[in-house]
Amino acid sequence: MREVRSALGMGFLFFIGSLVLLGSIVYGDDSKAIPEFRSVSGKVFYYIARQFGVPVLRASIRIENGFRERGRPLYQVQARIDSVNLGFLLRINNRFTTTMDRETCRPIQYVKEIDQEGLFVQSKKYAETLTFDSVRQKVVVERQGVAEKREILLPRETYDPLSMFARCYLKEDLYPGQDIRMSIFDGVKLRQMVFHSEKERVNSNLLGEVEAVRLESTTSFSSFGDKEGIIRIWYTADGKKNPVSLELDLPIGSIRFELVGIEESQRSIAD
Repeated sequence: MREVRSALGMGFLFFIGSLVLLGSIVYGDDSKAIPEFRSVSGKVFYYIARQFGVPVLRASIRIENGFRERGRPLYQVQARIDSVNLGFLLRINNRFTTTMDRETCRPIQYVKEIDQEGLFVQSKKYAETLTFDSVRQKVVVERQGVAEKREILLPRETYDPLSMFARCYLKEDLYPGQDIRMSIFDGVKLRQMVFHSEKERVNSNLLGEVEAVRLESTTSFSSFGDKEGIIRIWYTADGKKNPVSLELDLPIGSIRFELVGIEESQRSIAD
């Protein structure tokens, strides 16, 4: 059972975490311009995962537009996943943030904040920052409280889990029968993945029955000796590309997050 809970947590963290807004953007020489206020607009998607009809996990993904780095327009994507009323059995409060170039959707910085414990999950609490350098084709990994930095060489077109999700939502022209190839690095393992797309009708508690494009890819899970599982994401085929479902199919079972709410947001931030 410990392996099951650990795999569910780590597998879903492959593309979603928990929300934290850091309030700053990384600069190459650690300098920042004089702060100015600007308007940030965005959209938030809310999800619930149930087991035997009972909510066990709650998640959200926030995509915001309006950030800038030295005049370069950026997106920022935040995500969160929290356990629901599981007490000492499982407590998850994990947070992820990615900052990405608005034109290419390539990641600039990916931040993980992991805070989880329980009877059936490995206790972890740490913060880690991945800084991507697509020109030098590397990523620098820094963990809070640890002086040593890790530098890892990566293919130029490498994404973190959230920028992968956002690229499909914001940039890709999704249609049935295509293959989307990506290198994805989450701080643990570099994965070469191919997302196949198919069109199908899905039932949504929020939107009713809708036409959707399903992206599906196999990937290995270290918790199961690198045995393969499947990741599926359904985007509506109505031009809005709302992500109505997220599913992780593991060697021991599956967990599915269903869209339960969509919210438009706008606020002011200081650069």
